Amino acid sequence: MEEKMKVMGVVGSGQMGSGIAQLGVMDGLDVWLVDTDPDALVRATKSISSSIQKFVSKGQLSQAVGTDAPRRLRCTSNLKDLHSADIIVEAIVESEDVKKKLFSELDKITKASAILASNTSSISITRLASATSRPCQVIGMHFMNPPPLMKLVEVIRGADTSDETFRATKALAERFGKTVVCSQDYAGFIVNRILMPMINEAFFTLYTGVATKEDIDAGMKLGTNQPMGPLQLADFIGLDVCLSIMKVLHTGLGDSKYAPCPLLVQYVDAGRLGKKRGIGVFDYRRVPESVKPNARL
Repeated sequence: MEEKMKVMGVVGSGQMGSGIAQLGVMDGLDVWLVDTDPDALVRATKSISSSIQKFVSKGQLSQAVGTDAPRRLRCTSNLKDLHSADIIVEAIVESEDVKKKLFSELDKITKASAILASNTSSISITRLASATSRPCQVIGMHFMNPPPLMKLVEVIRGADTSDETFRATKALAERFGKTVVCSQDYAGFIVNRILMPMINEAFFTLYTGVATKEDIDAGMKLGTNQPMGPLQLADFIGLDVCLSIMKVLHTGLGDSKYAPCPLLVQYVDAGRLGKKRGIGVFDYRRVPESVKPNARL
């Protein structure tokens, strides 16, 4: 099946969707990028072109591919344009109901052989598959942020995902130059099952006054050799996303140790969602570069 993959659809043109689309065009696939918001598609197209040029200028991509890749991207607000896609990767809002509705629609539009993949970071693939008539062709394909740079893809098999679907999805991720880890379909999969409780515990450490936010992050960066501390990482991921995943873990695994920290809940309620809003645990608004927390340390 994978040998025939020539056309990929990506639904959702935010940072994850546009990054996944970029990987597709850089690999020579024709990619349809779908979003209901035409302005989001314009932003995504600019961001993809600019990122591809950075790869070319650093010598990581040939000029020929750099020229060809953006031409392979087609943007649309009409899901029906995905009728010819070999694989569709969904990268929309992290809500089970919204994703299920989309999967049900994709099931009716796409060709019978198409694989329906979700970039969900924590929602059950088995339940998403239940909204379709092809559960054996539904799979989780969780890219890390930002997809063009991060080396990992988590592939998640639902209860009915076929071996053929798994092999084709794994092969595609490897074509993109990614290392694949395979997870069974339990809340949070591998990465977020371990990462999010660590972030949540960092919030509890701040909430209970154990240490300042600066010392918590410095302790974890320098004491465990992580590139950034858990609180800053939460800001980069988005505190709303962290909260949503903690709720999925809490509900799906049923253990009180996954209960979201009240401080995390409060920040989200206040709209302090992290770097994308200019403020989360740390303040990113008009701060001189020299004193911003450094993500590249």
